[in-house]
Amino acid sequence: MEYRILLCSEEDIASVNIRDSLVSSAKWEGDGRFLFRDDMAIMTIPDIHIRSENIDEEAKKAGIGAKEIIFLSRHKAVSGIPTLTVHPIGNFHNADLGGRPRTLAKASPMSMTELLRNILSKDTGQFKASFEVTHHGPFVNIPATFIEIGSDAPQWNDKEAAKMLANAILGLNDNDHESAIGIGGGHYAPRFTEVAQKYKLNIGHMIPEYAFKDSDDDDLTRMIKESAEKSLTKMAYVHKRSMKAETARRVIAAVESCGIEPISSEDLDVIER
Repeated sequence: MEYRILLCSEEDIASVNIRDSLVSSAKWEGDGRFLFRDDMAIMTIPDIHIRSENIDEEAKKAGIGAKEIIFLSRHKAVSGIPTLTVHPIGNFHNADLGGRPRTLAKASPMSMTELLRNILSKDTGQFKASFEVTHHGPFVNIPATFIEIGSDAPQWNDKEAAKMLANAILGLNDNDHESAIGIGGGHYAPRFTEVAQKYKLNIGHMIPEYAFKDSDDDDLTRMIKESAEKSLTKMAYVHKRSMKAETARRVIAAVESCGIEPISSEDLDVIER
């Protein structure tokens, strides 16, 4: 059997709180390092996760098949705004926070987008829920998602926030929606968050405008190609309103040069509530 690995870092208090909420909210079997329930396995490590390169190989060495990995994590931002976020991992350029330079891990569009939908389907109180764009490590060889509580110590220690994310994970279901990468906008991807909430589309890797504003066409094409390949899609949702018309034309041309279809909300079916 292949499991969704839920990775807890003991160096991260938010990660530990999410794990503890998962354990208290459902029945699990196993020892301290690995706990099992249905197709999920909680794996606990002592080190910080963004530096734990190829941590999926540790599960393999323990004889546990893994189909994807969900990192339980804190989110840090100088704003201190209470946030609940999910995002794919990898680095479009430098690897300042783990992973490999100019290398993305595989995305998990369905699981990541469903996690966000599950969070947004409930009252999150003071917390703002959204995607974040692709950033930071570690590098792993299986599809990966970070699910996070932010943005500072009071929120990391918030047990209710941990419970919200635990419930989103425990309620994770599959869907048959198509997937697309996202291009444009800022770090917290407000348009792609709206699209996920309203339309039958799963979002994979997301390239914010700041990642390509200083890039030449070859570098932009590289980012688009790898994002699509690591998201297993041939579609790109381009947030044209977030950029100047000239930039939007350049992005669309780069998308089409990669054999990828640019799409907008007019191409999508609305989720029925």
